[in-house]
Amino acid sequence: MFNLKSFGSIFLVILLTSVVGFAQTTGGSSQGDRADDIPLNTITTAVPFLMISPDARAGAMGDVGAATDADGASIHWNPAKMAFIDNKMGFSLSYTPWLRALVPDINLAYLSGYGKIGKKGQQTLSGSLRYFSLGSIAFTDNQGNSIGNFTPSELALDVSYARKLSREFSGGISLRYIFSNLTGGINVGGADTKAAQTAAADISFYYRTEKIEIADKKTVLTAGLNISNIGGKVSYTQTNEEDFIPINFRFGLGFKYFSDERNSIGLYFDINKLMVPTPPEYGTNQYLNPDLPPGTAPGQLDYTTNRDPGYGQIIAGKDPNRSVPNGMFTSFGDAPGGSAEELREINLAIGMEYWYNKLFAIRAGYFHEAASKGNRQFFTVGAGIKYNVFGLDFAYLIPTSQRNPLENTLRFTLNFDFAAFKNQNEEKNRDTIED
Repeated sequence: MFNLKSFGSIFLVILLTSVVGFAQTTGGSSQGDRADDIPLNTITTAVPFLMISPDARAGAMGDVGAATDADGASIHWNPAKMAFIDNKMGFSLSYTPWLRALVPDINLAYLSGYGKIGKKGQQTLSGSLRYFSLGSIAFTDNQGNSIGNFTPSELALDVSYARKLSREFSGGISLRYIFSNLTGGINVGGADTKAAQTAAADISFYYRTEKIEIADKKTVLTAGLNISNIGGKVSYTQTNEEDFIPINFRFGLGFKYFSDERNSIGLYFDINKLMVPTPPEYGTNQYLNPDLPPGTAPGQLDYTTNRDPGYGQIIAGKDPNRSVPNGMFTSFGDAPGGSAEELREINLAIGMEYWYNKLFAIRAGYFHEAASKGNRQFFTVGAGIKYNVFGLDFAYLIPTSQRNPLENTLRFTLNFDFAAFKNQNEEKNRDTIED
């Protein structure tokens, strides 16, 4: 017979095993990725701002969010979580100065809001607006002459619906409009440019147990899945060249332990993988004439007769010019380096959150990306405070290497609880009447 307490124990073992494996991976893979036999092969997409952590709470926990408790920014991490949010209505506002180690005027602003609907409160509608400003850029022609200044910007507008499908399980869907204007219509290399725009959707699920007992203490176990940014390709020119947007697979596990009525600690673990084509390996400009003496300079060779027959052709991997559905489903097996490279495309994140009396939180986390896939590796710390109507979160990013573009990244989030505000006003009105 199915036993919830046994399930909880199994869940905990899986979570801890994953964390141990993660720690072992981070301890050895970074050095291995720097080996000469593992070339750099990053996956690039259009509108990468969609993958930047927009809020300070998740940003302080190593960018975990698939299985954490629901909050105002959950529409980004896992829309299905919104069905379990405690408050009836609220919003959050986040601000992140981005890449300040490189440029001073890039920033990300994020506004999200939510409200429960229906008599039983099992459904939640939410929405968000994400605005990414890339600062002022001076455009020049091939001779270096100025052809104008422009401030590139990108935005995403989301609408989300989440519903409890049972007491412990929920599903959610989001619809997203994406707009990216990077050039302002300036002619680049003889080609007219335009703003890119498309629509996308998220499909998500969330599981949260009722409070169960592990080691005689109340415990909540969670799991979350979100496939985000399922949408059409975009183009910045009038040609047929189109780029994938960052379709992403995110899965997470969570474990929240209540030592007593005032103290709780949560441990969370996420994996991420882009569901877009991996760049293949092309034939290189090698020369095969066996009659030429060793050490012959390339300039002395006949480029026509001695060129590698595979030059410019795909010799490993798959053609990246695929449809969106094809690119998604084949993204788990198209890396030119085989399964070993596919595993390096999985990003790992681990986060911890301690709450005292539901008023003060301390957070920490770690994010790991393989060096051959971008090398984003950093620790995060942060704190949060909640008092009646308002809550304030803060996060700070610490890269593992010096002179990293992400160093000194700060995030700030302000949360507002409409239900608490309404209750507060009602209490004041009652006190006034009684007086």
